[in-house]
Amino acid sequence: MTLYDLANPTRFLKLVKVLLPWLIVATVAALAVGLYFAFFVAPEDYQQGQTVRIMFVHVPAAQLALMCYAMMALSSIGSLVWKHPLADVSAKASAPIGAAFTFLALFSGAIWGKPMWGTFWVWDARLTSFLVLFIMYLGIIALWKAIEDPIKAAKVNAIITLVGVINVVIIKFSVEWWNTLHQPPSIIRADGPAIHSSILIPLGLMALAFVLLFVTLHLMSMRNEIMRRRIRAMRMRAASVAPAASSSTVTKAAPAGAR
Repeated sequence: MTLYDLANPTRFLKLVKVLLPWLIVATVAALAVGLYFAFFVAPEDYQQGQTVRIMFVHVPAAQLALMCYAMMALSSIGSLVWKHPLADVSAKASAPIGAAFTFLALFSGAIWGKPMWGTFWVWDARLTSFLVLFIMYLGIIALWKAIEDPIKAAKVNAIITLVGVINVVIIKFSVEWWNTLHQPPSIIRADGPAIHSSILIPLGLMALAFVLLFVTLHLMSMRNEIMRRRIRAMRMRAASVAPAASSSTVTKAAPAGAR
């Protein structure tokens, strides 16, 4: 089955129906294993103590916040360039999930920052650009709701989403371009991860669990959006048929002299 085969919403829904039960089981299992390793296997940090365990939620949430936006950007390209019927559905479905992950990253970061930095918030480059990302998610969600026509809404949001990729690049390289309280990259590096395996393995398990959670929620949201659009189309057809049927009935009931 190719990507264009999945352009048919009916085929896509059939595939989702098959995949979702397995994905839900895999997500729950991955979260259970990841949380166990994060809170019962991973050691305390010699400087941060138990507060280091916030990292196992904060880091995957931040990664998924960016991954959701990347999905929106790719979907926007698919919508504008290739006119894929489900591309705008994918973009719309990603926005609320991305906003949730971004909020979780900001919230967990604030809790982690208080004992480490002595404050919940500082206006450094990484935090500020991440706050901008959250505001962008909320704005895109609002635009989807404000524009009733899905085709027009998709085009407007696709353009705004692609422009917003600039902020994702800023988030990625902010710790290298400016002096921030955040440490430089410590996982994906040319000379290998700088984190010990006792921390890296639980972090990787939680990242996998969050990815599975995103895929599950994304497919559920796409399914709901397809059904929502079908219901909207049915209501519009019913609304257009009703006046015509009413007019025909009035014409037949009119007396001969009135015709």
